[in-house]
Amino acid sequence: MTAVAGPRGGSEAVPSTPEQPPSRGAGRILSVIAGGARQLLVPVLSFITALVIGAVVIILSDPQFFSKVGSDPGAALAAGLGAVGGAYSGLYIGAIGNPFVDINPISETLLRATPLIFAGLAVALGFRAGLFNIGAEGQIYIGALFATGVGVGFTGLPMFIHLPLAVLAGFVGGAVWGFVPGLLKARTGAHEVITTIMLNYVSYLIVDLALRTPFYQEPGRSDPTSKTIESSATLPTLLPQFFGDLRLHWGLIIALAAAVAVWWLLFRSTKGFEFRAVGLNPSGARYAGMNIGRTVILTMVISGGLAGLAGAAEILGTNHRLTPGFSPHWGFDAIAIALLGASRPIGVVGAAILFGALRAGATPMQAQTGIPIDLVVVIQGLVILFIAAPALVRGIYRIKAGKTTGTEISIKGWGA
Repeated sequence: MTAVAGPRGGSEAVPSTPEQPPSRGAGRILSVIAGGARQLLVPVLSFITALVIGAVVIILSDPQFFSKVGSDPGAALAAGLGAVGGAYSGLYIGAIGNPFVDINPISETLLRATPLIFAGLAVALGFRAGLFNIGAEGQIYIGALFATGVGVGFTGLPMFIHLPLAVLAGFVGGAVWGFVPGLLKARTGAHEVITTIMLNYVSYLIVDLALRTPFYQEPGRSDPTSKTIESSATLPTLLPQFFGDLRLHWGLIIALAAAVAVWWLLFRSTKGFEFRAVGLNPSGARYAGMNIGRTVILTMVISGGLAGLAGAAEILGTNHRLTPGFSPHWGFDAIAIALLGASRPIGVVGAAILFGALRAGATPMQAQTGIPIDLVVVIQGLVILFIAAPALVRGIYRIKAGKTTGTEISIKGWGA
């Protein structure tokens, strides 16, 4: 109540206008942003820590540092820091460069990130359902084999029919290869880590055998190399009228669409709720009436299909023919990408672009400084190490652990 002067000189009590509470929509947005920042803090610090330790590795592997450290420690340190600056500068130039002058480095980064987005989504989806799909590499190979089969086996089809068929074939191939461990897990309890690892080796041999058959093998060649896919099954380059003759193709758009689809599946659909419920508490999900076995199989099928799209995108968009060893272990990098992205589609896309940048910048870094490409592998390994041990990162930077909400992702152990 507020006292004001009345018409006869007295005072009257009138109700005061209450303060308006802050908008609930704005508060929700701020809460989401704060939650996302908390989730990103440990991954970002893990990457920064990996770069710092990578710098130490560069310094200790620099011959100039050891030649000067005894006589002139200051000059030795300057030489070591110069080597670090040269290495990371070469890495940056190869991955990003100056976009206003040359867009090719960013194009190569996104090109290398494309199969990693698919593979990272495959592993992240499994994580959400409590499954460790370590067989994405094999699913990539089988997806590539199916896509190549459609790409070389059909002739005379228009692109609007042939290309979707080839992409779909890649998804189906990976899905078939994911169905096998999913069925074994659901029906016999066989651990998916064991079965998917073994199926990786089987897929390598299947691809090698298929590439020696007349249907796949390039005529006149004795090595296991497929025929070139038909032009109607080739993913076109992305906006050549704007970006010129770049290798980046429409597989990136399909990968981003897949990320949106996975986000919708996980967080906006009933089936996605079942995936997450089974991953968080299988016993509770079973008590609620959910079919655990069917959920496991469906998760592995979709996960395998996403990995198969990685192989299809590489064959249809970049290589245009299938060869053994075409994948530089994307399926295993996908595990780190899913962890770095907190098993969220937007995080997976960001982590895949980061790993794509590391791969794109590795060769220019070696050419510019002579530092081996293996440094990138060291950085990736360190990122995995720190992501897998968040308590270590929090201890280094003295960050308090957040409260457990019960929604954290946990993967069942070997005895589960």
